[in-house]
Amino acid sequence: MTILFFIDRKGEFYIAIFSMRDLFSKSFSKKRLTIILTSFTVLAVTMGTMFYHGTKKTVALTIDGQEKVVKTHASTVQDLLKDLKIEVSAKDYLYPSSNTKVKDDLEVVWTPARQVTLTLNGKTKNVWTTAGTVGELLKEYKLEVKNEDKVSPSLDTALQSKMKVAFEKAFLLHLVDGTKANQVWSTSTTVADFLKQQGIILNELDRVEPGLNDQVKEKGTVKIVRVEKVTDVVEEPINFAVISKKDSNLPKGKEKIVTEGKKGLKSKQFVVIKENGKEVKRTLLFEKLIREKQDQVIAVGTKNLVAHVSRGSDPSANSSGRELWVSSTAYTASCNGCSGITATGFNLRNNPGAKIIAVDPRIIPLGSKVYVEGYGYAIAADTGSSVRGNKVDVFFSTKSQAYKWGVRKVKIRILN
Repeated sequence: MTILFFIDRKGEFYIAIFSMRDLFSKSFSKKRLTIILTSFTVLAVTMGTMFYHGTKKTVALTIDGQEKVVKTHASTVQDLLKDLKIEVSAKDYLYPSSNTKVKDDLEVVWTPARQVTLTLNGKTKNVWTTAGTVGELLKEYKLEVKNEDKVSPSLDTALQSKMKVAFEKAFLLHLVDGTKANQVWSTSTTVADFLKQQGIILNELDRVEPGLNDQVKEKGTVKIVRVEKVTDVVEEPINFAVISKKDSNLPKGKEKIVTEGKKGLKSKQFVVIKENGKEVKRTLLFEKLIREKQDQVIAVGTKNLVAHVSRGSDPSANSSGRELWVSSTAYTASCNGCSGITATGFNLRNNPGAKIIAVDPRIIPLGSKVYVEGYGYAIAADTGSSVRGNKVDVFFSTKSQAYKWGVRKVKIRILN
């Protein structure tokens, strides 16, 4: 007896049982035999295939971040990746190692290395990395990134081959802007870059120390001098002059204002330079006369009323006037603090023989002609800080005469 397995054209599976005698019966056609043999061959292949696939191992793969599950007969991780046409370089990340035996439920991670251009604080180099993001790349180089540091592109940017990554570490600088000073972080290389980073705008006349093209240094100082040019207009008075004219009708030492003086006025325009709010330079542009000045004219008396009479002369026969008793002292033109010029402008040093007394103008008017008992005719032409009330100070040309006079009570007759 013979058993045959076969599948027809519709894919249905059949079992045929017959004797060998029937198989080789003359009535058994050649065509039917061919079908039976072909079906047997297909069955054998199918059974073999099922057996082959049934012996495969399941592996979880993470290929450059992409996950998938495969079945494989590969004996090692290296064979598995080779079957997947993945070429692994020494710079790539592979876990587990390439010679690890493949078994069911094995997890394999492969991350290809990428070449990127890395610039650290101005120094550029090409590096290979398996980091997934810019942040992971910087961690590989043990760089601690602060908020003030400058990173380009951002830390969470996925790395791509031939990408350019720049990292600039921030450092402290002392910034003096006008009158304001503070500490700021900077990643700039030049003063100009630093000012741009800080959002500082310079005006046309402002001055920066150090210069804009100079390098900034850690813990250095950048100083901005704020310079402004303004116009200032001021009005200034013009003082009048005092002009003296001799008048022979006035007693000597007497003065009289003939024309009142009036101040003039002029306008001046200046260009003023200020640095940090303080004026450092002032330049006159022009000035304009607003009002003319008027000089003051004073008439000065030249009439000589000094009587040269002997001391102690008796005027009772031909004089009259108000009389009063006063306390008297004496002084000279060379006493301490004395200028030699009387209150009415009379020069005692040039006229040592003059008969002058100092009085209190409230009691004896200046310019009055008087007769002083024991002294003679004189003119009340001077005053004194200690001459108050019924008191007079008589003038002598020498200290010995003044000492001799001393302090005495005398009678004075005011003649006019």
